[in-house]
Amino acid sequence: MELKFEWDERKNTINMKKHNVSFDEAKMVFFDPKRLEMYDKAHSFFEERWTIVGLSGATILRVSFTERNKFIRIMSARKAAKQEEERYFYGYSTSNSN
Repeated sequence: MELKFEWDERKNTINMKKHNVSFDEAKMVFFDPKRLEMYDKAHSFFEERWTIVGLSGATILRVSFTERNKFIRIMSARKAAKQEEERYFYGYSTSNSN
């Protein structure tokens, strides 16, 4: 199955300035066989939102997305935080909750 991507070009420009990650680069995480996908309940008011953490080149990225009309719509992308990288590499939650 071929994955189809879309995004708001204005948001892409803002994202590149803020996080130095383009949405074109961010789409690479969807092809990472080790990627982690998580439902984003906190941001799923009007539509289901998801977060994916995966490898793009030599960088671990965190990408927020939704699915609309058979397209993956990228909302934001940034370099993964340390905890997200650890979860990616070691496959477990690194939260400090008891």
